[in-house]
Formats: sequence, structure tokens, C-alpha cells
Amino acid sequence: MKNDRNRTYLLITIPILALFIIFNTIPLLRGVVYSFTNFRGFGNYEWVGFRNYIDLFTDARVGNSYIFTIKLAIVTTIVVNILSILLALALNSKIRAKGFFRGAYFLPNVLGALVVGYIFNYFFTYLVPALADMAGIGALKTSILASKNTAWIGIVVVCVWQAVAMNTIIYISGLQTVPEDVYEAGSLDGATGWKKFWKLTFPLIVPFFSINMVLCVKNFLMVFDQIMALTKGGPAQSTESISYLIYNNGMKGGQFGFQSANAVMFFIVIVVISVAQMKFSGKKEEQL
Repeated sequence: MKNDRNRTYLLITIPILALFIIFNTIPLLRGVVYSFTNFRGFGNYEWVGFRNYIDLFTDARVGNSYIFTIKLAIVTTIVVNILSILLALALNSKIRAKGFFRGAYFLPNVLGALVVGYIFNYFFTYLVPALADMAGIGALKTSILASKNTAWIGIVVVCVWQAVAMNTIIYISGLQTVPEDVYEAGSLDGATGWKKFWKLTFPLIVPFFSINMVLCVKNFLMVFDQIMALTKGGPAQSTESISYLIYNNGMKGGQFGFQSANAVMFFIVIVVISVAQMKFSGKKEEQL
């Protein structure tokens, strides 16, 4: 019986492991190899050593993409988690049609990011300026995506609109683990409103907060679909994320080797940030 069970596990695991190696591990290793070459995506190539990695630190376009991506990730993570906590608190309370609202708010997460991006592109380009013209709001008569100063706001709006749903589910799960006895004891001590949330609720959902923070930062650092659908890195490369730059210049710009080095560096940056977040969150959880 035990041998049959082990054989079943192997029959299930080996094909999945093989697919993972073929479609994930091998391309990853090939990308690392190409990062040490001047490969253009086709034809012959030569080994250039660490020249691609050195050039990353002197390329202004790469530097600007890192600055934009990190700024976008920080702002969007903050907005998403604030809205998610508020929405989770509302949906976890005793309100009418709670089941309907829990289903309705999750719809944005079901839709594909590209589809949502193209829909919002239409809104920002045509609908919002038309409504602003009717209302006499001069600042919105032109698309926010057409300005270097405001295009990133449109990307934040779309990212937030889609990401709030999943984060809210995680926070609702956390809120449902908080015992009612805690609130009863807190009410005896006069804990109400903000004090009740900050002193009682939040310390007990810190692990869920930590999960959301790590996932948000990682996902928003890798933002791609929204930029592809909304701005394609414009105007004037002001909204060019790292992922979009790697795709655009690596696949279409003849910089496959150079952008492979950028991808390797970006992978290291994400790992370092994620590990640092988890260690910091772990210390905070121990203190609480």
C-alpha cells in the first residue's frame, strides 16, 4: 500500500516538476547566460563579461525606470492597504446584503489586467475629459495619461482598483480570527472607534498585514500589464517600469543581452526587498 502511494505521488510530481524545469528553470538559466553576452535576440553573439551589469549603473533610462517603479510600488501599496483595511472592516461588520457586497467588490480581480487597462484607457482618454468639459473642470479636459506629471496617477488608479479585492479577502480572513472576547474586554476598558482598532484589532491581524505588504510590493514592482494597456511607457518614457523596459528593449530593441542583465539585477532587488520586509515584519510581530 505504501509503495502504491509513493508511486502515485511520483506520477503526480514528476510531470509537474519537469514542466517547471522546462518552462521556468531552463529559461531562467539561459537568461543568466545571455546577460554576459551582447546577444541581440537573434544571430551570433560574443561574451562581454560583466560589461552589461556595469552599464546598468550608468544608463539613465534604466535608472529612471527603477525610480518610477519604486515610487509607484510605494504609493500603490500604501493606498491599496488603507482601502483594503477599511473595506474589510465594513464587510466584516453587521450590514445588510453583506454577501452581495463581498461578491461585487471582487469582480475587478476576476477581469484580466490588460482588459481593465484598456477600459480605463478609454475612460481617461475620452469619457473623463468629456465630463470635465461639461462640468467646466479645466484640469481634466485633457487625458491625465497625456501628461508626464499625471500619467502615473492613472496607473495607480488601475492598479489599486484591481488589487484591493485580494487584499481585502486576506484582511477579512484576519478579522475573523479575532476573538469576540477581545472586543468585550476592550469595551470594558473604554476602547472604541480608532482606539479599538489600533490597540485591539490591528495587533492581532499584523501577520495578515505583513503578507499583504510583501505581496503588494512584489506585485507592483513587477507592474507590466497596466502600463502596456495605458501608456506603453509614455509620455516621453515617464511611466516606463522595469518590467516594461526589459520587455520593450529586450524583445524589440535589440538589447536582449543587456536587458537580461537588467532582469537578473531586478530579480535580486525583488528578493532582497522581500526578505527585508519579512524580517522586519517578523520582528514587529514578535514585539506585539
